Amino acid sequence: MDDILKETIGSYNEYVGKLPVGSRIIAEKIREDQITEALNSIKDFTEGVMWLIDASNLIEKNGVTIYLDINPILSYLNEINDGLQIQDYNLVADLFEYEIAPFFSDLQAIDSTPIV
Repeated sequence: MDDILKETIGSYNEYVGKLPVGSRIIAEKIREDQITEALNSIKDFTEGVMWLIDASNLIEKNGVTIYLDINPILSYLNEINDGLQIQDYNLVADLFEYEIAPFFSDLQAIDSTPIV
């Protein structure tokens, strides 16, 4: 179980590290009118964030401290969905660039050193 936990923490930290850049890329795609590509990336982002939430719950159940507050993430996902429904792509791009990217940039990685 400890190896699986360490692997999950490693994957979690790796994914969190990629989210700020990925969020900015999504914003760029939207602003460059590459809407289809941006929508595919948003789908991937959403699936990844849902995995992140699931992983953080499992990691936390194993006694490891998690620094992820899911409430802002859920709020961002709702705002993205609302923006996409009304096709306000500028709003969606701004969310990714000015809200989501900084949120994940500031997120602290999980320390796996105490796991034996």
